[in-house]
Amino acid sequence: MAATTPPPAVERNRADMLRFATAGSVDDGKSTLIGRLLYDSKSIFADQLEAVEKASAAKGDEYVNLALLTDGLRAEREQGITIDVAYRYFATPRRTFIIADTPGHIQYTRNMVTGASTADLAIVLVDARKGLVEQSRRHAFIATLLRVPHLVLAVNKMDLVDYAQEVFEQIADEFTRFATKLDVPDLTVIPISALNGDNIVTRSANMPWYDGPSLLHHLEHVHVSSDRNLIDARFPVQYVIRPQSSSVTDYRGYAGTIASGVFKPGDEVMVLPSGFTSTISSIETMDGPVAEAFPPMAVTIRLADEIDVSRGDMICRPHNAPHVTQDVEAMVCWMSERPLTAGTKLAMEHTTKSMRTLVKSIQYVLDVNTLHRSDGATQLGLNEVGRLRLRTTQPLFADAYRRNRTTGAFILIDEATNATVGAGMILES
Repeated sequence: MAATTPPPAVERNRADMLRFATAGSVDDGKSTLIGRLLYDSKSIFADQLEAVEKASAAKGDEYVNLALLTDGLRAEREQGITIDVAYRYFATPRRTFIIADTPGHIQYTRNMVTGASTADLAIVLVDARKGLVEQSRRHAFIATLLRVPHLVLAVNKMDLVDYAQEVFEQIADEFTRFATKLDVPDLTVIPISALNGDNIVTRSANMPWYDGPSLLHHLEHVHVSSDRNLIDARFPVQYVIRPQSSSVTDYRGYAGTIASGVFKPGDEVMVLPSGFTSTISSIETMDGPVAEAFPPMAVTIRLADEIDVSRGDMICRPHNAPHVTQDVEAMVCWMSERPLTAGTKLAMEHTTKSMRTLVKSIQYVLDVNTLHRSDGATQLGLNEVGRLRLRTTQPLFADAYRRNRTTGAFILIDEATNATVGAGMILES
């Protein structure tokens, strides 16, 4: 997966950060859209723009091909395709953004799962000339399966249909009808032209009939803080800090990232799997102690009592604990070319805990285009989504994915190759 290190400003501004994924069919204009956002928000350097201008001229384009800002690999440029998930960063005075640019080819559905798994919002692009296609429905379904709270349908290339209102409304109505079959908490439909910049940063004069926000205005103002689960306190322990210095002999802290809920010094907490209880004596960050911690803060929690706590343990509330189980039912997106069958043994990573798991049965395979269930399926193929029953070698401290996207998610790993072969979402017990 292609990625770069977030700039310091991104790390500092996580409190007002929006992670969003772009998806759509091939040639719907995802790369051009992202290039336009980077260009219009002045998030590219002069030498980058100059390089793109030269590359555009070399290809014979009569315009600056902003898609080249995101199609960074030479091989991808030469083939005219984008095949991996690329993460891009930009910022406006109001908010910091991380974009997951996912490929449009059907065989790379697994990449879309990767990109959308941590997204607050998903943008599904549709070519106004083609309307909704199979991949449009597929990507919308995957976004809702992954519980992405906000969905934007961007009807692109409106300039190629003469900015016709009836074309936009027909596509919007068709998609809205499809979305009623899904669980879409928040849907926004915006007509755009990524190539010309219509309704990207500012409202377009070419579409006076559209009275909604521009895409960037919507991204800047969509409310995501309420999407976080601040009720169920969950802290998977990632690392136990025991300084080796002889001057510090009584320090013991538990480091990790808050998965959900709010923790404060003085709170009574319980540690799983032991079940021992204590109170929080302090919560520390790189900038010093804090009065409270909430997702997605990375902190070190210190307890008032000496309790045996290890990586993979969970700190929670005594009267609001996750479900502890070794038997799991989950929706799994299979990412390997080798089909999955009942009886397969795999490694599992769930929060900070590692274990092995057995696939007990395949309940059904779901057609992500028609939402039809194949109950008699005996295997799960590449990019297919199915409901599985799993048995783990160690107890999971889990919530339903619908309630908690962190403690309700896991990945499956092929022990022979160490390759990630599946992404799972735990269902209600």
